[in-house]
Amino acid sequence: MASKKLPSETKQLIDKNLKIVYEALEKKGYAPEAQILGYILTEDPTYITTYNNARELITQLDRDEIGCHILEEYFGR
Repeated sequence: MASKKLPSETKQLIDKNLKIVYEALEKKGYAPEAQILGYILTEDPTYITTYNNARELITQLDRDEIGCHILEEYFGR
């Protein structure tokens, strides 16, 4: 993926979906950071619980865009 700013709609969708996924993983007793990172690195959806439709929500997102958004947030750009 070329270095570019993500549209605000994409960022909002990533934020919304990741929040739901994170909360679902936490509720089911998983380590959300580790599970989401495992998914991002491998694209293996079994890292994400099906609880609260979390697996479906994360697979709707582009992994590269998730990573770009996380880095943009981290570096404040």
